[in-house]
Formats: sequence, C-alpha cells, structure tokens
Amino acid sequence: MGLKKILDNMKPAFSEGGKLSAFGSLFDAAETFFYVPNETAKVRGAHIHDAIDSKRSIFFVIIALIPAILFGMYNIGYQHNLAVGVPTDDIFGQFLYGLGVMLPKIVVSYAVGLGIECAVAQWKKEEVHEGFFVTGMLIPLIVPVNCPLWILAIATAFAVIFAKEVFGGTGMNIFNPALVTRAFLFFAYPAMMSGDKVWVNENYMDCINGTIDGYSCATPLGQLGAGEPVTYDAMDTIIGTIPGSIGETSFIAIMIGAVILIWAGIASWKIIVSTFVGGALLAYLLPYEGAQNFEWWEQLTVGGFAFGAVFMATDPVTAARTECGKYIYGFLIGAMAIIIRVLNPGFPEGMMLAILLMNVFAPLIDYCFIQSNINKRAKRAVK
Repeated sequence: MGLKKILDNMKPAFSEGGKLSAFGSLFDAAETFFYVPNETAKVRGAHIHDAIDSKRSIFFVIIALIPAILFGMYNIGYQHNLAVGVPTDDIFGQFLYGLGVMLPKIVVSYAVGLGIECAVAQWKKEEVHEGFFVTGMLIPLIVPVNCPLWILAIATAFAVIFAKEVFGGTGMNIFNPALVTRAFLFFAYPAMMSGDKVWVNENYMDCINGTIDGYSCATPLGQLGAGEPVTYDAMDTIIGTIPGSIGETSFIAIMIGAVILIWAGIASWKIIVSTFVGGALLAYLLPYEGAQNFEWWEQLTVGGFAFGAVFMATDPVTAARTECGKYIYGFLIGAMAIIIRVLNPGFPEGMMLAILLMNVFAPLIDYCFIQSNINKRAKRAVK
C-alpha cells in the first residue's frame, strides 16, 4: 500500500498540465508495471479482452523463456571452453561467462527498443505499449553470440520502427518484430549470421592466439546445407550443447517453456502441435540427400524450429486467431520451414522465413474460416 500511495501522490505531476507531463508515458509504464490498471486498453489493436492485462500475460512469456535463457548462457561458456580446449566440467564458471556475454545484448535490446517505444508513446500521448517487454528478450536469444552490439542496436531500431510503430504499435503490426530484427541482420549483415566464427565470441579468439581458424563450430544445419556430415549426435541437439543462436539450442529448455505457456493459457497448443506435425511430415517425406547420420525427426530439434514454434509462431498479434485457422497456420509454418531448409542451401535455417511468410497469410486464413462460418449460418437461416 505504501508504494501505491507514493505513486498516487506523484501522478498529478505527470498528468496532462503537470510539471512533468512530458514524461507521462514513462510514469504510466512504471505504474502499470507494479499494479493492474483500472482502465481497459484503448489501443485498437489490443488482443487481450479478459481480466489479465497485457503486461501480466507478457510476464508469463518471460517466465517461460527463463529455461532457454539460462541454458543459453551456460552454452555460451561451454562452447567457449570447447573452442579454447579447456575442460567443460566447470558448469558455474561457464554460466558466469555466458552471463557476461548475454547481459550487454539484453541491455542494448531493451535500451534501444524501449527508448523508441517511450518516445513514440509520449509523442502520440498514449500509454507505452507493453509488447516490447517480450520482444526485447527474444531478440538477444535469436542472434549469434558474436553479433556486435552496434549492429544489434541498428537491427532492433529498424524492427521497432518499421515492423511495429509504422503499423500503429502493439496489436497492429503484421510481422513479428523479433523476427524482423533477425531478417534485417540476415540480409543487411550476412557475415554476422553465417559461418563458423559467429558462434564463438571474439574474446574467445584472443584466448587461443589465432588458432581459432583450426576450430570448426558450424551448426548442424550449416553442415547439412553445405552437404557435410553432421558431427553432433541426437542427444547433443536435444540437450542443446551445440553451436547456435543463444536461446535456440536446447530442445528440452524450449519444451519446458512450451508447457508453461500452454498451462497459463498464453500460447495456443494448436499452433505449436500443428507446427511440429507439419515439420515432421515434410522432414519425413523430404529428407536431406546423403544425410546418413541425420534422422528426419532431428529436424525438429536443431536450428530455430522448436523455438520458433513455441515463442514466435504463437505470437497472438501476428498469428491466425480462428481456432481452425490455427491448425492450418501452424502446419504451413512447419512444412514451409523444412521445404526452405532442404531445397534452398542458401537458407539453411528456414523457420524465420516460414513464420514471416505465414504472418502475411494469417489474416487470409482467418477470413476464409470466418466467411465459411457466415455462409453456413446464412444457409441454416434460409432453411
């Protein structure tokens, strides 16, 4: 009650006409961070219409991301020790190293993204849209460990401005902003998204006095795309002790997050399940040529497939919203991701493009099912 009273006393100064009205949006963001607001969302694109406000649902997503975040930090240090030839039994030390690498990326992502969000909200005299609380955490998890901070800042700014704010903010955007960040990096700075060294922090290279060139740390998908044998076994891909984007390597950690999201009613299990079904079916029907040591089901455990299915495809703003449409939407994402991976070696990771493509078609999928229901009801009414 003490904090609530303090905020109530401060509120007039930040309200319109107050001395600090220029920072009203920031105050509103801080107030609703601690307490559920008494007003319903005024933004036309708001997609949540029950007693749980957007911020509370977003916090559940952050909680679901924690297993992937923690394992990603550990894996950074683990891959470091492998690169420099150091024993990998110091779990805590490896985690601390990864924490030191990961924190600057999180800080840059939130500082740039929230800074733009707050500036736009104050300019439009609206509340700060809370969607970036999740986006700001997703962005560091889907980039390579060696992505320079200045490039990450540019990509984040591009995504927030051109994939979100120009459409009207949270709830109005067509594309998933986090994936637009990754797409911008992929096409604008391809050297930062491919090759071996992007999976090893540049500080690692200093540790081994230039011998890093002799160390191969290509991802499983990179090896498959190059027609090389996969040097990681299935258990490595499930546990996550493989090179890859920071939050995408551990299938187990991602599935723990999926259980949390489904249990909390935040993510649609229909989209998640249908995405895996579509991916599994196409992986079985369309195997990699000559990949003798790589089973079809491993397609679901490598790269960003699982992470995309759980945390990206289920974005309630850009995904299909009709119940039947969710099955089609998810199935096509999974199928398209495998098709891109196998048939186009230039894009060994197809999940990003698959989700962005289906973001475009999600409204059409919903329209078809809604129109079908309207037609059926019209026929019953005539009878």
